Amino acid sequence: MNILLPPITFIALLFVWPLYLVFKFLSFIKRHLFSENVAGKVVIVTGAASGIGEQMAYEYAKRAAILVLVDIREDRLGAVVDSARRFGSPNVIAVAADVSVEEDCKRFVDAAVNNFGKVDHLVNNAGIARQCSFKNVDSISKHTPIMDINFWGAVYGTHYAIPHLRKSKGKIIVISSTCGWYPLPSLSVYNASKAALISFFETLRMEMGGAIGITIVTPGLIKSEMSLSASSLKAIPMESKEECAKAIVISGCRGDKYLVEPSWVRILFPWKAFCPELIEYCNRRLALMSRRHVIANSNLTQSTYHKTE
Repeated sequence: MNILLPPITFIALLFVWPLYLVFKFLSFIKRHLFSENVAGKVVIVTGAASGIGEQMAYEYAKRAAILVLVDIREDRLGAVVDSARRFGSPNVIAVAADVSVEEDCKRFVDAAVNNFGKVDHLVNNAGIARQCSFKNVDSISKHTPIMDINFWGAVYGTHYAIPHLRKSKGKIIVISSTCGWYPLPSLSVYNASKAALISFFETLRMEMGGAIGITIVTPGLIKSEMSLSASSLKAIPMESKEECAKAIVISGCRGDKYLVEPSWVRILFPWKAFCPELIEYCNRRLALMSRRHVIANSNLTQSTYHKTE
């Protein structure tokens, strides 16, 4: 098999690849011509009190969607609700919930159904990060909330929303991260949580067989508290939260399977695939460049940030 499969695969690709490109082109045209109109549809957005989640709430509001905004920071949701109404949402409710608690996830899905009778879009956006080299971790328990919120928080909400999304032929939008396929140093558990999200929702997409649309988003460098705190990243152009959120909502309404935002981040794919040793070396250098900043700002870098990337 080691001898036969490589040449057979190469020959098969010569025939299949052109047909696949035609299929991709026709699918691209179809998605752009028949983008979903979400006016009057019910959209749940987790992590909606700030960052990309907040901006996505406004983008859906501009499209006249009904919103269920979820966040653990109840004191910040009120202002987002008011702004969403001003942007054009006909009805908005806020639900204070911790997505790492399964009962809370059931509660915000039930709130959407009880108030509006259905769920059309579920946006799994809530997440946190903790920047710290794993060799310096003094207690694993400090890092388990990252997986609880980033991964299980999305799984819980999805579990309770699936019956309603099947009825409405709805969509799930998952905010993962470029770190899910291009891991960066000092973010080991965060990287793992985002990789787990990608794997889980790719599997779920196969299991659902098209009954529910699933868009997996992997944002790259977006202006946020976490990215701006790293001195080694400040020289790299970053996309605004507003631009990123707009691209995500457009992509979700089109029914794209994947979105990398900003799009230039895609260039990392071939580098990682064909030059893994070079990428590993560059990432080690990045870690060394950041070390002085991390040491000088240890109180900041050991804090937990609500995800705004």
